Amino acid sequence: SDAICNFVICNDSSLRSQPIIFNPDFFVEKLRHEKPEVFTELVVSNITRLIDLPGAELAQLMGEEDPKLPGANSTASGFFRSLMSLKRKEKGVVFGSPLTEEGIAQVSQLIEYLHKNLRAEGLFRVPGNSIRQQILKDALNSGTDIDLDSGEFHSNDVATLLKMFLGELPEPLLTHKHFHAHLKIADLTLFDEKGNKTSTPDKERQIEALQLLFLILPAPNRSLLKLLLDLLYQTAKKQDKNKMSAHNLALMFAPHILWPRNVTANDLQENITKLNNGVTFMIKHSQKLFKAPVYIRECARLHYLGSRAHTSKDDLDLLTCSGSKELQPLKSQKRSRLDSCHQETQQRTEEALKELFHHVHNMPDSAKKKKLIRQFNKHPTALTPGSDVPTSPAPRRTRSRSFSGLIKRKVLGTPIILERKSRDTTPEPVRVSKENVQLLQKCGSPAHMSQAKLKSLEGQKEGSCRRMRARLLSKDSSSL
Repeated sequence: SDAICNFVICNDSSLRSQPIIFNPDFFVEKLRHEKPEVFTELVVSNITRLIDLPGAELAQLMGEEDPKLPGANSTASGFFRSLMSLKRKEKGVVFGSPLTEEGIAQVSQLIEYLHKNLRAEGLFRVPGNSIRQQILKDALNSGTDIDLDSGEFHSNDVATLLKMFLGELPEPLLTHKHFHAHLKIADLTLFDEKGNKTSTPDKERQIEALQLLFLILPAPNRSLLKLLLDLLYQTAKKQDKNKMSAHNLALMFAPHILWPRNVTANDLQENITKLNNGVTFMIKHSQKLFKAPVYIRECARLHYLGSRAHTSKDDLDLLTCSGSKELQPLKSQKRSRLDSCHQETQQRTEEALKELFHHVHNMPDSAKKKKLIRQFNKHPTALTPGSDVPTSPAPRRTRSRSFSGLIKRKVLGTPIILERKSRDTTPEPVRVSKENVQLLQKCGSPAHMSQAKLKSLEGQKEGSCRRMRARLLSKDSSSL
């Protein structure tokens, strides 16, 4: 079943004092559900940063290759596999079947009952009555409702049946493809000052690696694992009554949730201690292992909120539906915060540029200093502290050394810039001189003037320009 998150805008003042429930892993779950390939690549890239996985083991973790497990080629394990397959020919709805949400719903009844009976001595170690266990197993397989509080069943019966359910799963709860990763996590230790490995476990890195590894578990496995580890954590807290510590519980459950199926203790050999210690660590730190690391949350959040292109249709509908006056103050506050952040950033940048500018000028004379000063000179408005907003530079005046150019500058007052004809077909804007504007103001709008009158005005202007040029030429020739 897909998790659905609803946003509700409530104007009831009596409900505003209620606490707001916020899931910090909302975007993580959203990314896992909508884009599983992107999510898996993000998580696995961070797992390989913590533990060293060769190519084959990495391919197994990604599901690209079948996992190569210890004891897979031995004759004893082959006989054991065939024996277990015969036992599983008659599969029930829950026991012996692949893990499903329906099976978790049935087994969760056992977990809820055990939470109420954690004080029983030797819980999960002392076996229960086999007849009562078979009755309870048949009831779970048939899907009938069970009243465990009636007193018909003992807590040891329920605890043994829970272990039986986990042991009959086709693969361990932590899956076969994660087996090698758990062995590598158990080897994470601290380093000394010289960079050499010590025998002290690196708990922070182990917790982070397990958090990442649990994120890519199948959803049913992750749900049941969370329920189970929480039960074992609460059981270990009452070890003064039930005599079951975290290590004792790990010895009971490691073969069911972590050991590969159809292997013996001889197949695992030296890895048994690592696996048992790994399950002990999971029980002790179970309250931290199902939270996504902060950087995974941030990456998932930025994936959806980093740009407008990632905004979903539901978010757009929410904004349009709630576009009332109540959202306007929020928008203005957000804009003011953005403006203030921009101003602070600009101030810090200017201060840093000032320090850099003074540092460069206080450097001794060298080729490096000259190079830095040339860079400052190339971008004076951007690098020099205290400079204003850069403005567009004034156009350079084209120099004309000819005698006619001098006359043109004296007559027109501005240099003549030769413009190339544009290849565009758009007509150039009509340039109206100052004299024409004054004449237009006197005569009225251009719509009321005839073309003959405009031509006469232009002719008058050209005649005055010719007479002025003749006078200047005569003056210059007499001076020469």
